[in-house]
Amino acid sequence: MFLAALTARNPALLDAAARLHRAGGIPPDTYVLDLDAVEANAELLAAGARRHGLTLWFVAKQFGRNPELVRAVARHIPRYAAIDAAEARTLDAAGARPGNLGHLVQIPVRELPRVLARRPTAITVYDAAGARAVARAMTRSAGDPGRVQDLLVRLESPPGEGFPGQEGGVPPDALPAFADTVERLPGVRLAGVTAFPCLRPDPVSGRPETTGALAAARTAVTALAARGTPRPLFSAPGMTCTATLPLLAAAGATHGEPGHALTGTTPPHATDPGQPEIPAYVYVTEVAHTLADGRPALFGGGFYARGRARSALLPRTGLRLPVERAPAGWIDYYRLLAAPPRPGAVRTGDTALLAFRTQMFVTRSTVAVIGGLSTGPGRLTGLYDSRGTPL
Repeated sequence: MFLAALTARNPALLDAAARLHRAGGIPPDTYVLDLDAVEANAELLAAGARRHGLTLWFVAKQFGRNPELVRAVARHIPRYAAIDAAEARTLDAAGARPGNLGHLVQIPVRELPRVLARRPTAITVYDAAGARAVARAMTRSAGDPGRVQDLLVRLESPPGEGFPGQEGGVPPDALPAFADTVERLPGVRLAGVTAFPCLRPDPVSGRPETTGALAAARTAVTALAARGTPRPLFSAPGMTCTATLPLLAAAGATHGEPGHALTGTTPPHATDPGQPEIPAYVYVTEVAHTLADGRPALFGGGFYARGRARSALLPRTGLRLPVERAPAGWIDYYRLLAAPPRPGAVRTGDTALLAFRTQMFVTRSTVAVIGGLSTGPGRLTGLYDSRGTPL
């Protein structure tokens, strides 16, 4: 999906990744990330947000919660939106500060005291029971009497707009009753609204389009303001990148949550070479074996079901072979390529480079970080697992 963009805009990363693999510096099934490019992207996003009066909470799950990358991003975007409590612990340890917690994965009740002790900007809740759980945890805290925790209400996605495994939220027509409940709770305040996805790509062009979720959130913000909430927070995640910041500002959002923009891998980056963020990652694997019909099998472990991997570059020969589609029941042991045009053109052990939409935290991959590519050949600065633990 992103191989052409990466080849055109960051060929040094391709060269460095292939060189590292050939030399044995990284194993197959490794995501290689350009530290300089990630930081440049973060700086670009932060500057764009300032121009449009927005605040950003960065998202780290896509690049494996990697501490080197987190530190680089946090120099420009200090606060994060964590997918879950475990991620919040990892990002805190790397020096970032908590912004929005609980949006994609609710905070487990027994984790709330530890999470609240970190003083996040906001906790997102899906229902009144979640709000009550936060209130109970706040009132039981002995160390900070009188503190009030801001809550965001997650709105239920309109039919057909949400994603499997991400169900939940307050239906928009139930917002008044939800707000009444929260207003009676001690230790919490309903500070605003979030929804997902607020932007999504046109299926053909990849250009960002607003969604029904965004429209519902705007209506909810107006309703909260009418109830007396001063300047409600409105976080509008989904395709947050430099090109979409004007859309978020025009919609009245106060916050965006960039994730794929930090690695230059939002859908517009696949088709539009004019996107300002630099493609900053490549997936490196190798040929494990060749089937009798000539199709090479690559070592897997890092392929993502929604990644849309289209082609693989084999640097030894310069071949670029199509990636075969994987059926729903497939397990990520290997991934097949189309047979090369001539027998013997692919050898066992050949390096393969791919770039597709990824969520590194759901893989069993190694994550390698290269620093210095913006000024020279770069050097390997660390190897990590997909949850950010050094190897």
